[in-house]
Amino acid sequence: MSAASTTVNTIAEPGEDQFARRVASADWASVTEEVDEYGCALLPRLLTPEQCRWLADRYDESDRFRSTVDMRRHRFGSGEYRYFDRPFPEPVQRLREELYPRLLPIARDWYARLGREAEWPDTLEEWLAICHEAGQRRPAPILLRYGTGDWNALHRDLFGEKVFPLQVVINLNAPGEDHTGGEFLLVEQRPRAQSRGTSVLIPQGHGLIFTTRDRPVRSKRGWSASPVRHGVSAIRSGSRYTLGLVFHDAT
Repeated sequence: MSAASTTVNTIAEPGEDQFARRVASADWASVTEEVDEYGCALLPRLLTPEQCRWLADRYDESDRFRSTVDMRRHRFGSGEYRYFDRPFPEPVQRLREELYPRLLPIARDWYARLGREAEWPDTLEEWLAICHEAGQRRPAPILLRYGTGDWNALHRDLFGEKVFPLQVVINLNAPGEDHTGGEFLLVEQRPRAQSRGTSVLIPQGHGLIFTTRDRPVRSKRGWSASPVRHGVSAIRSGSRYTLGLVFHDAT
């Protein structure tokens, strides 16, 4: 067993599956209502402070990642992020597996309202196999690192034709202690109206579900697809590490 694997095990909780229990502890009816209303919703704590620190400390272990992106260089904002390579750390793997079936009913309902075909099967493994058959084989979970003054421009995470309409971000640092600023931003282009913005300061270890591309909103014609972009406000002080769980692979 590697030293990294041993470290994960020493911070795991005994007994039942800790990740399944935390995901199940959410009030999913209320979460669904909030996502429907605002395009995002907070989840309970999914990672302990120790697990958050452990994941953030993995950022400099280059062999865990398939690529690194300098946001300033690509005019995505300022900061850096790295795409995980397989195999994923246990928290990344288990949280994706547990969150996918909880998000699936929301995704299917959204596509039904928009008159689209919902092609997502019941398990994440089956869905990723579909992505791979379509040529989207590169893993998409990411670890982001922001320092003082860094920020993330408003964008959408689209890596090919196969898209899952929801994703989850987890703040690995404590707001007000490790950093100030760094609010998660969501901007929704409303049909025939001004855009609407939402700002969320994510507590350490908590997840935030949000819209990947667009979501259904009521209009005079029934339901319309409202484009949504997300980003991060400037870090005023300190540093912020973030885990991004995307549920489709990339081309």
